[in-house]
Amino acid sequence: MPAQPAYRADVAPFSGEIAGLLYDGLQPPRRATLRLDAGVVTDISDIPDTGDVEDRDLTTMSEPLIVPGFVDLHNHGGAGGGFPNGTVEECIEAALYHRQRGTTTLWASLVSAPGAELIAQTKLLAGLAEQGLIAGIHMEGPFISACRCGAQNPAHIIDGDPQLFTDVIDAGRGFLKAITFAPETPNVDALFELCASHNIIASLGHTDADFTTMAEAIARGRAVGATVTATHLFNAMPQIHHRDPGAVAALLSAGACGEAGLEVIGDGVHLDDGTVDMVYNIAPDRAFAITDAMAAAGKADGSYVLGALDVTVSDGVARLTDGGAIAGGTSTLAEQFARRVARESSIEEASAFVTRNAAAIAGVPGTISRGDDGNLVVFSRLGDQAPALTIAAGCAYYPA
Repeated sequence: MPAQPAYRADVAPFSGEIAGLLYDGLQPPRRATLRLDAGVVTDISDIPDTGDVEDRDLTTMSEPLIVPGFVDLHNHGGAGGGFPNGTVEECIEAALYHRQRGTTTLWASLVSAPGAELIAQTKLLAGLAEQGLIAGIHMEGPFISACRCGAQNPAHIIDGDPQLFTDVIDAGRGFLKAITFAPETPNVDALFELCASHNIIASLGHTDADFTTMAEAIARGRAVGATVTATHLFNAMPQIHHRDPGAVAALLSAGACGEAGLEVIGDGVHLDDGTVDMVYNIAPDRAFAITDAMAAAGKADGSYVLGALDVTVSDGVARLTDGGAIAGGTSTLAEQFARRVARESSIEEASAFVTRNAAAIAGVPGTISRGDDGNLVVFSRLGDQAPALTIAAGCAYYPA
């Protein structure tokens, strides 16, 4: 494979102090000063305060807010570039767009495609992971339900194929971190076993499964040691009915019991804010935000592609040009964090939604601690939808 361009040419480890209202993911929010030297957090010093931060209306504070970096485990692109079929340069631009807006850990998501294309694009993305620009790769499809394909190309949906999955795992060079498949696909047990043996998350979605099929699949996956999550809960699956609870209810129940992670697109388009409230209240330690972003994130309304399908974006909402199905998202996790705050979530709750819970599932740090490389987000004030500064792996990034 040709050498890939280095993306770090114009960034450098951050050294200096940052003061403001700090939530480090460990203690309640407090005023503090962070000191970073060459990208490493070397000191955290509390700032004397005359009152209790918890007793104040934080929305009226004008000081900077510092929180742990955001973790996005399902992202198809941004800034005009898409991970499923973009060039190296386009994928770099997409990843940098989200990094500049607070996402310090990102898994690049594929879509259903012919096997040779999946293998080739996985190899390309593994190169970006080796440079540290992305943290992993998510294979969404092609072992999904054709009747719940959403914005996946039905022409490329196939039955569960353990050999193809193995080939993609090999192409990922250790960076394939998750796969989305439907629990009703053939060879599902072999897929679960491959997930368990390679430490790959089995994310269940794009499914027409009923409650029993989904519940049994969760149990079978866990029995062989696989980590199980839901792919964008509610979207691309049957909805809850009081006499036919379906896949959603099974996943919610598993999330409430700590047996499954629950992806939630909290952008106000894919799910109503009240639905997001409900999911978080049911599973506050297992529900986590994803963007499901596609190439149009950060760009103007217009025409784009997701995989091989044409997409039209109008008023910031991406839909398939043919058929009108929602085709990925255009939000950032910073915007979803601000949306949770606007719903009167505490800083701790909003941070758990965009960082802590996903970090726990991905096995990456979700806190700010002395001795760690800086992975943090600085907002000019609470409620802003874009950060003033992101420090990822110790390096500073600013919104373009």
